[in-house]
Amino acid sequence: MTNSSNNESPQHEVIIIGAGVSGIYQLYRLLELGVDVTVLEAGDGPGGTWYWNRYPGARFDSESYTYGYSFSKELLAEWNWSEHFAGQPETLRYLNHVVDKFDLSRHMQFNCQVKSAAFDEDTDCWTVQLADGRTLTSRILFTAIGMLSAPTMPTIEGVESYQGEAFHTYYWPKEPVDFKGKKVAVLGTGATAVQIIAEIADKVEELTVFQRRPNWCAPLHNSPIDDETQVKIKASYDEIFERCRQTPGGFIHGPDRRKFADVPEDERLAFWEELYASPGFGVWIGNFRDVLVDEDVNAEFTKFIADKIRKRVNDPATAEKLIPTDHGFGTRRVPLETKYYEAYNRDNVHLVDLNDTPIERITPAGIKTSDREYPFDMIIYATGFDAITGAFDRIEFRGIGGEKLSDKWIDGPITYLGLQTVGFPNMITLAGPQGGSVSTNFPRGIEEAVDWATDLLIHMRAHHYTRIEPSPEAEDEWTAHVKDTYNYSLLGNTKSWFTGYNSNVPGHDKLRYMIYNGGTPRYRQRLTEVAENGYTGFALR
Repeated sequence: MTNSSNNESPQHEVIIIGAGVSGIYQLYRLLELGVDVTVLEAGDGPGGTWYWNRYPGARFDSESYTYGYSFSKELLAEWNWSEHFAGQPETLRYLNHVVDKFDLSRHMQFNCQVKSAAFDEDTDCWTVQLADGRTLTSRILFTAIGMLSAPTMPTIEGVESYQGEAFHTYYWPKEPVDFKGKKVAVLGTGATAVQIIAEIADKVEELTVFQRRPNWCAPLHNSPIDDETQVKIKASYDEIFERCRQTPGGFIHGPDRRKFADVPEDERLAFWEELYASPGFGVWIGNFRDVLVDEDVNAEFTKFIADKIRKRVNDPATAEKLIPTDHGFGTRRVPLETKYYEAYNRDNVHLVDLNDTPIERITPAGIKTSDREYPFDMIIYATGFDAITGAFDRIEFRGIGGEKLSDKWIDGPITYLGLQTVGFPNMITLAGPQGGSVSTNFPRGIEEAVDWATDLLIHMRAHHYTRIEPSPEAEDEWTAHVKDTYNYSLLGNTKSWFTGYNSNVPGHDKLRYMIYNGGTPRYRQRLTEVAENGYTGFALR
């Protein structure tokens, strides 16, 4: 609760926290309406995920032409993606191009770390406190803070004692990092690690990978986009985006509706070989639907992928260490890789299984396991994120009666449509937990969330509403529905950031319902129905 009086007007109609993919588009839509809006960004430039994650090998696993914004025909026509799956530098250039093209940076404040945001019940406004001591107020607060923007370090003794170079991949330096002649450690084998390991294996003197839990990975099959393909893509954007609208994940890949049992074995195997040889996520989400629903069918495809790993890794013992035994293929987020498994065929690359020899501590010289001490010139922490809710926990959001959002969500997020939560009026959580974007091809999901939120603001302005908040009944119904969607597939049975687990974060050792598993079309239909029925479930005044 702030000390504002009823006579005071907020400095801005809207404040947006975050200048990533969703924050950029939300700003664009609000400026179209003439809204007084400012964006607060912790970095010194826009880009969000693509600003921070500069580590070697960082790139899309969505097809580039499905990741870019769809709102501007002119933008689509003038931008040429160079690869089917663009790397981080190109993606950051793209987002900066969008910001420059639409003159958005004038409305962005960089190097602005938000410490807290509190709702004032007397004025129906938010007060945002910045780390530099400034205070800003707004009628509406949009959070565009990203689902993977709160990196986590491992809980290992001695991290601060290490004397060599050390980076978490999220905070990779802007200046070039020299790997030549160095002994390098990578902690982790998740999606980020898979990219960086493959990229630097031939650039370091020695690379040691410390693995706690292997992931099922599949080939990315990236390639340049030639001129002929570029022309075809630009002529097909309407069809590409419509295809993304119709698939559950917002990708060009959608499930094969044939029943696994109805397809002869030789035809199944030929189909799987085709998927494995194809670019992108088809091998995961373009498979038989049964693969992600039926445990027995999943086990069959899991064996197929395990055999692929065995064929690609020369040493049988190493291959077996890289094959997960605690979950089936696709029941966690599948990293896409380029010659990741082949990296372990190099003489200078070593795999340490932490289940056999756990890390005891980080030393000034390197890493000590139960077996021995390894000296390193550089340690790379690819230890992931406090996903989806972590970025919210790092800002002290206070709602009605001073309630902390982190307290309300301590056992997992509770929302209505993933866009609002009871007790925190006028705060719209773009790309928030339990929304449609966090489990889809991200830009496709956030464009729909932003468009819906923008229409809501238009509605509020037209009716002179100054406050919006969901009802407890609507929140309870949506949260129950989100929980029910975890029964739709096997993803809800596996410990991953989809299900809220993170061993590096205290209290995150249990199932938390983080994402919406109902699919893009169903989520869009629900948003449409809510708006068309006068924003059912919301109290507007």
